Amino acid sequence: MNLLNLETSELTLHRYPSTNDPNLQAWDAADEYLLRELTTEQLQNAASQGPILILNDSFGALTCGLAHYQPIAISDSLLSQEATRRNWQTNELEELPLHQQDVLAPLPAAPSLVLIKVPKTLAMLEYQLLRLREVVTPGTRVIASGKVKEIHNSTLALFEQILGTTKTSLAWKKARLIYPQVEERPVIANPYPTVWPLDNTDYQIANHANVFARASLDIGARFLLEHLPRQKRGLMVDLGCGNGVLGLMALEYNPEAELLFLDESYMAVASSQLNVEQNRPQDLARSRFQVGHSLNGIDSNSVDVIICNPPFHQLQTITDDIAWQMFRDAKRCLKRGGELWIVGNRHLDYHIKLKRLFGGAECIASNSKFVILRSLNR
Repeated sequence: MNLLNLETSELTLHRYPSTNDPNLQAWDAADEYLLRELTTEQLQNAASQGPILILNDSFGALTCGLAHYQPIAISDSLLSQEATRRNWQTNELEELPLHQQDVLAPLPAAPSLVLIKVPKTLAMLEYQLLRLREVVTPGTRVIASGKVKEIHNSTLALFEQILGTTKTSLAWKKARLIYPQVEERPVIANPYPTVWPLDNTDYQIANHANVFARASLDIGARFLLEHLPRQKRGLMVDLGCGNGVLGLMALEYNPEAELLFLDESYMAVASSQLNVEQNRPQDLARSRFQVGHSLNGIDSNSVDVIICNPPFHQLQTITDDIAWQMFRDAKRCLKRGGELWIVGNRHLDYHIKLKRLFGGAECIASNSKFVILRSLNR
C-alpha cells in the first residue's frame, strides 16, 4: 500500500531502500496525524511569517505533504533524504524547490512552525531541542508526533525542561501529538558529542547524539576489535562505521593501509572524523570520511578489505535488507582476493548469505552471542 489519502490531497509514497515486505509502508500514523492537524490557513500564515522546519521525516511524507509551503527538512539520515527526494519526484513536485539539510548544519533563525517526528533515542531529542532553543521565539509554534508507545514521561519532560509547558493530544491510531509552548528558559549547554574512554587504550571516543552506543563500546564491536585484520595494505573500508572505533583501531593495526569511514548517518561520519583527529591525527592523511548508502559510488574491484558490524534495523523497523545490500555491494567492490570481515548475532545466520554470494565464509571467532566471519572474493 503506497497511497496516503489526506483530506485535501493524496500522496504516493515508497520506502527507500525498497523492501519486499508488503506490511511496511513509507509513513505511519504519527505522520498522518501531523498532516491532518494543520489547516491550509494555518500553514499559509506560518509560511508568511518565517521558515517551516521538519525534523526527522522518515521517508518524506511530511515534506511532500507540505511541499507548497517550502519547508526545510532536517535529518541525520542520508537514506531518509534520498527517500524524500525520490518521493518528491514521484509526486511530480519538481517545479517546487526541495530544501534539505543535515542535522549538524546551523538551523534557520526564527522559524514560524517546527514539526518534529520524535526520534528513537532521548539523546537525539535532547540534542535537537537544545539546538532549537537557540533559534525559536515565543511566536514559534512547535508540534511533535510519535507512536504512543514511544512517548514516555521522560520524552515530555525534555520538552518541558528545554522549551516550556507541554501538553499532549488524545491518541489517534496509536499515535499522539505533543504541544510544547516556547517560553523563556535558562540556557542549557548542549552536552553532545559525549566522550568516553576506550578500554585498554589511551583513546577518548566522541559520539554525537544519534550514534549507536553513545556511552560505551557495543558488545559486537568489542568482540570484533579483538580479531581485526592486521598488516593489510591497500584500501580498507569501515562500512557502517558509526563512531569509527573499528576503523580507528584498523589504522593502528594496519599502518600501510588507507581507511575509508562510510555511513549513512551524518553524525556517525562526523564522530568518526573527530575520533581520528583527536586520537590519531598522524593518520588523517590516510583517512577519508564519507556519508553514503552502503558502498554506492565506490568503484568496482577497488577495495582490499571491508570490516562491518551490519545494522539489523532501519529507523524503528527490524530488517536485514541493509545488511544484505552491504554484502552484495562488498562482492562488487572487493578486488579479487579481497576480504569481507563481519560480526553479527549468531541467530542472524549471516553465513548463509555470505555462502550464496562468496561461496563460503570462514568463522574467525565465536562466542555465545556473536560470530565473526570472513569471506574472500574469489
